[in-house]
Amino acid sequence: MAMQLSAARPCSLPQPALRRSSARGGRQQRQHVVAAVQGTPAAADVGDLHRFQQLWTPPAAQLDVQARGGAPAAAASSYDDHKPRTPPPDLPSLLLDSRIVYLGMPLVPAVTELIIAEMLYLQHKDRTKPMYLYINSTGTTRADGETVGFETEGTAIYDTMCFVKNEVHTVGVGVAIGQSCMLLSAGEKGKRFMLEHATAMLHQPRVPPTGQRQAIEIQIKWREVLAQKQNMLNILSRTTGHSPEKLDKDMQRPLYMQPADALAYGIIDGVVTPEKKIIDDVKSADQWDKEAGLVAR
Repeated sequence: MAMQLSAARPCSLPQPALRRSSARGGRQQRQHVVAAVQGTPAAADVGDLHRFQQLWTPPAAQLDVQARGGAPAAAASSYDDHKPRTPPPDLPSLLLDSRIVYLGMPLVPAVTELIIAEMLYLQHKDRTKPMYLYINSTGTTRADGETVGFETEGTAIYDTMCFVKNEVHTVGVGVAIGQSCMLLSAGEKGKRFMLEHATAMLHQPRVPPTGQRQAIEIQIKWREVLAQKQNMLNILSRTTGHSPEKLDKDMQRPLYMQPADALAYGIIDGVVTPEKKIIDDVKSADQWDKEAGLVAR
């Protein structure tokens, strides 16, 4: 009975012998795969060759690129695939395309730069068509009267309006105060308008805070402000037909004008009503796309 039990017990190999057996099996498996790759199935097991052929391999193009040491080529795409099909959502550009320049902030250097640049661009684009200047600005001051810009901001835009060859039609919307009121009156004669509930106001140039300055510096600044005031009076005299003396007297205190008052004073030539047409027809979306080159003509 003891002999039977001893024969039935499984035979276990020592650990060193087991490791040698595993290494030998691994070498045989690698030899089979190498033989299959090199096209010598006689040296490999047919079953191993069949399993190796069923393994997934990348496309031939990628294998060729990787064999040369490079990365797989990305799928080529055309620029037209990303070309916009609709106008960009940029409202100032859309207004400019309709030859409308909108002045909707106080006259500070950045605003003046943009207005002048748009006028010069519209002249370059077409010297025969008019441009439309919409004004809703408190001039060189804020709504509370604090000075934020120099008086030369207004005269810079006025000089550009005189320089360009196009007619400049002005439209007052909201408020036109100080230098902005002067720009409103500087439009093409017969083409100066205000909306029904807009307001215009003339006032003398404001002196910015002087800070800690010497007396001679204050005197120099006073002479500069006086010269800017005289320039403004001369411009208004040309645009309204009033004498500089009358304008100076009327501007001793803020001169507010409703559309009817501004019409009587010579600031504007008419009041815009819903039935009155003052600008050209605005382009349709399809026409804008075609002229911008976004669709086939």
